[in-house]
Amino acid sequence: MLPPILIEPLKIEHVTVAIANLPERLQGMIVVQLSDFHFDGRSLALKVLREAIARCHDLAPDLIVLTGDFITDEAQDIDGLTPYLQELHSPNGIYAILGNHDNFYPHSRSRVTAGLESVGIHTLWNDIACPLGVDFPLVGLADFYSRDFVPATIFQQLDPQLPRLVLSHNPDSVVALQQYRADLVLSGHTHGGQVILPWGPAPALLQQWGAVVPKWMRPFLPFLKQDCDRIFRNWQWSAGLHQVGATQLYVNRGLGSYFPGRWRCPPELTVIHLVGEP
Repeated sequence: MLPPILIEPLKIEHVTVAIANLPERLQGMIVVQLSDFHFDGRSLALKVLREAIARCHDLAPDLIVLTGDFITDEAQDIDGLTPYLQELHSPNGIYAILGNHDNFYPHSRSRVTAGLESVGIHTLWNDIACPLGVDFPLVGLADFYSRDFVPATIFQQLDPQLPRLVLSHNPDSVVALQQYRADLVLSGHTHGGQVILPWGPAPALLQQWGAVVPKWMRPFLPFLKQDCDRIFRNWQWSAGLHQVGATQLYVNRGLGSYFPGRWRCPPELTVIHLVGEP
């Protein structure tokens, strides 16, 4: 039996994001983001999940977005998660994208999508939706690791003068989005690094030191055993709000955790307050 995963209490992060040409009626709009559930019977503490859903009710957001990795390996695990997600409500709906784990096996994408749609969660895969109006579209991209990640086919459908909110599971994707208008990109994937040492996220340090770690130790080190740079390259964007060119990127630390768990990197519910640029 594996030792227990270290779980920290849920933390609610509030962030205000200014967007050029944001329609006046959307000033002060609240968007709540949840990410990286990894519902597999081990990686997600039900206490954290229940609290996150309860806090969503308390916050009464205008829109809820879910940015991928609902499962870890087994696609059928979505059936255990959806009864909890069914409790989420917002006046403009619940929208989701899929992560690399949701798309890992050939059947996973369809099974996870069907599960989410069965409880009223709109799942986007290279799709454009307009829950907040046609003058502020919501773009949901395919996972960065998939062959379907071809943002040009999506962004060319939009008037470049229109501000937009973009959901893209992997923050590394923002590099490829620099040639398009992507006012705010919401991502997950990194888990915030899970373990934050005084010098930075542990995965970033392992990425730097990996060459000197003996091979026999690598399977026991999270992230390194799968090659850190294949999981994520830009660890400077592992959590929080970042300005990347003309794009604002927010990276949610997620709710689920891999072994050994979290330290100084609590699971996160993000509350995004939208305002127009002065």
